Amino acid sequence: MNPNQFNVIVVGGGHAGIEAAYAAANMGCKVALISLDKNKLGLMPCNPSVGGVGKGHIVFEVSALGGLMPKLCTQSYLQVRMLNTKKGPAVQGLRLQIDKEKYAALASKAMQEHPLITVIETMVNEVLVEDNKVIGIKASDNISYFASQIVLTTGTFLRGLIHIGDYNYPAGRRDEKAATQLSNFLLKLNLKMGRLKTGTPPRLATDSIDFSKLEKQEAHDLDFLFEFGQHHAINTRDCYIAHTNEKTHEIIRANLHKSAMYSGNIKGVGPRYCPSIEDKIARFTDKASHHIFVEPETAEYVEVYPSGISTSLPADVQEQFIHSIQGFESAKIVKLGYAVEYDFVHPDQLDRSLEVKAISGLFLAGQINGTTGYEEAAGQGIIAGINAALKSKGKPPFILDRDESYIGIMIDDLITMGIDEPYRMFTSRAEHRLILRQDNVFLRLTTKGYELGTVNEAMYQAFLQEKEELEKALAYIEKTYKHEYIVQQVENVEDHKPVIQALLGYSVSTRNLLTIFAELKYKEYIKREYRQIEKNNKYKNMAMPALEVLKGMPGLSTEMQQKIIRYKPATIAQAALIPGMTPAAISLLILACQNKAPRAHNAEQKI
Repeated sequence: MNPNQFNVIVVGGGHAGIEAAYAAANMGCKVALISLDKNKLGLMPCNPSVGGVGKGHIVFEVSALGGLMPKLCTQSYLQVRMLNTKKGPAVQGLRLQIDKEKYAALASKAMQEHPLITVIETMVNEVLVEDNKVIGIKASDNISYFASQIVLTTGTFLRGLIHIGDYNYPAGRRDEKAATQLSNFLLKLNLKMGRLKTGTPPRLATDSIDFSKLEKQEAHDLDFLFEFGQHHAINTRDCYIAHTNEKTHEIIRANLHKSAMYSGNIKGVGPRYCPSIEDKIARFTDKASHHIFVEPETAEYVEVYPSGISTSLPADVQEQFIHSIQGFESAKIVKLGYAVEYDFVHPDQLDRSLEVKAISGLFLAGQINGTTGYEEAAGQGIIAGINAALKSKGKPPFILDRDESYIGIMIDDLITMGIDEPYRMFTSRAEHRLILRQDNVFLRLTTKGYELGTVNEAMYQAFLQEKEELEKALAYIEKTYKHEYIVQQVENVEDHKPVIQALLGYSVSTRNLLTIFAELKYKEYIKREYRQIEKNNKYKNMAMPALEVLKGMPGLSTEMQQKIIRYKPATIAQAALIPGMTPAAISLLILACQNKAPRAHNAEQKI
């Protein structure tokens, strides 16, 4: 066999790329992982943490599908926190502070030691396409590698441009080359592309910070992380909170014109939910201060990551505003903050397997699809890798629906709504978040992963054992106690563990304790969500009426008509996801369909 011939080629070794390569290889494919530097696989160029509300749900789903990110987290975390603990289990989020150097080293080791993965250091300039089908890639050294399935996970490297004040230079990340020719080639493939922006804060020397002036952020004592097995958390490094102040804001306001974002140098759109400190000061003029989460980047804690103050201001201004912050008066900037601008492919050109509709075998995952965050990238990466492997075997694609996973919600949002700013996952994006919890993620997805071949036998057998334990415990409680008594016991409970153990009279796994609590406390609401899902499924593939019917439809407002024209939903289910779409408008559309109105063409085609 040609040594340059593979089943799947993955371009890019970030969080989407390593996840795609790992999934495809575990499904038996011969995989080439192409990266500029084999020692920078799984790098964390921005925030050295994984998880959070919404994002953590995605990592749990990657875990349930047998992915790599949760395994790396278990071996490299420094601190553990469960966010939103005062709220219900559906909106809590596990977040781990990570030793980013150890994480990247473990990622590189996993890729280079996998028997079916070949790591190749080179720059990709072209995707080779014949008759709208990919056949391989051509590297900058004119060497070609061949596969019928290509997964592009290019992160911020497509025509990447770093900005610090009025100074800018081509780079995908700090001190790494931009991928210019590949970006130009994708345009030649007639892919619709755009420009986005993200940023990172300056890094500070740990020994130059006065931690006595900062607020210590408490870690949590948990006995499970993202992986399936039990793991008692050992917190080895502390995180702190600092605050900007009016002096900080004055310095930034006086120098806004020097920021790359405000000088007009940056054309790309930045993330709404992770804005630069310049954006915060300009947009939230009534706020006297903003939080800064002071986090370790490694176990050695040589440098601090001050989360919340990403910036593209010039070096001298960065130094001024840093020194205005309590605890940072003598802080030494080790690395300057910067903004990076990059190309992306509009994701409405993909189908739900993350394959480009117009080019067979070309899959896209991660920031190239307009998302932001390691977690969103990993969630797309595992799906793209699975589907590339399935396509190589001649099997149908693996699709996750909105009502069974946050990954399904993310992909559906991307391909049906498209994006006009970097996409970030929140629990509020889920219509049925009571059934998409962290605790029940393995119940939802592990069997799917096992059937695909991404979940190994040991994990699956352990899962089956815990599932049996859960089913017996729930059956025992509901058989032993009256419904009214159960409701009384789980209402307004601070700590669910002793309550459930008392009802059972014996111990079960921590995860099962939480699942039992959630299933009992929200039983009626969960039933209601399943009824809604059943109702929605009736309209899942109901084709939209043709546009000429909509224009004359009584009761359908001009605003709703304009939104339908803009988003071009193929089905009633897609129309229901349009922002601002009302139940009344959906009822009119369903009525039009039931009255045999002309349908829009190609109902199955995703927008």
